[in-house]
Amino acid sequence: MSRFYNENTKRLVPYVAGEQPQNMDLIKLNTNENPYRPSPLIEERIKNFDLYKLRLYPNGEGEVVKKAASKYYKIPQEKVFAGNGSDEILGFLFKAFFDGSTKIGFPDITYSFYPVYCSLFDIPYIQVPVKDDFSIDFGDYPEDLKGIIFANPNAPTGLFIEPSVIEELAKNRPDTLIVVDEAYVDFGGESCIPLISRYDNIIVVQTLSKSRSLAGQRVGLAFGCKELIDGLVKVKNSFNSYPLDAIAQVAAEAAFEDVEYFKITRDKIINTREKIRRKLLEAGIEVTDSKANFLFVRIPGISGPEAQLKLRENGVLVRNFNSGRISDWLRITIGTDEDMEKVADIIKKVMEESSI
Repeated sequence: MSRFYNENTKRLVPYVAGEQPQNMDLIKLNTNENPYRPSPLIEERIKNFDLYKLRLYPNGEGEVVKKAASKYYKIPQEKVFAGNGSDEILGFLFKAFFDGSTKIGFPDITYSFYPVYCSLFDIPYIQVPVKDDFSIDFGDYPEDLKGIIFANPNAPTGLFIEPSVIEELAKNRPDTLIVVDEAYVDFGGESCIPLISRYDNIIVVQTLSKSRSLAGQRVGLAFGCKELIDGLVKVKNSFNSYPLDAIAQVAAEAAFEDVEYFKITRDKIINTREKIRRKLLEAGIEVTDSKANFLFVRIPGISGPEAQLKLRENGVLVRNFNSGRISDWLRITIGTDEDMEKVADIIKKVMEESSI
């Protein structure tokens, strides 16, 4: 460890991303990427992009992206923030609204970047245990919290909370900032974006990485009242005035415009998820009612780390967090129909072998 590290850096335990293997013979289902290529309109726009423009800085506010998102969601552009992936936006959000004098809360089972940001920015936090069925009960959260943040659908469980429940939370706690991380909402959930016009204490974060096949372009969005968006802009301009590159902005605009392609590929993933979920349940495998682009699975008679290893030996890469109550569970991204049929058969084979 370098002697030049400050005390905060010495203490940091960074987020660990899913493996990106060089061996592409594996069925890669460990990082929740979309199995389908981006919209043909995106390809067309990028091919026709004037490379001479790359000598110039991009628009610092991501205007074309904000305009496309505001049109898609039918909200004023001033309520939209565009950034370099939702993770960066979450970082701006933690810095803009929370500090060492406040305390925030989030579920003990959720996106593991939240405690990392708290450590990075010295923000006190509590992790509130989810119920035995992995559901979130906001009644368990103390009244003195400055913020409550959670993924919806949650990660890695895939469980979804209805917007009416979140609205009640915002209404009953007007001095608490409610951060709804909707990275997976397009796969069967319902967005809380309509709530931002009625509540100034709700901010919604989304990404184009999952449902719009743009993980490689790093485009994220936040939606909230003008005052909240202004706070994000203030932090962004104190850190990086040009977070979204020019080609990413072109790609994001096209992704919002090609609604038909988005619906086709999204529905394919949902249909595959439901079919494979039924198949696994019929085989006696435990699966949550996921509304995301992944399944959360426990194979009877075998530990999570061992199941992950067995699947890899059979050519399938999945995620196991090897942590507390979810140590025996696997998060399995939904791939193509063909790949998922193979995976379901391999999972059943692994279960049968473990019971011998």
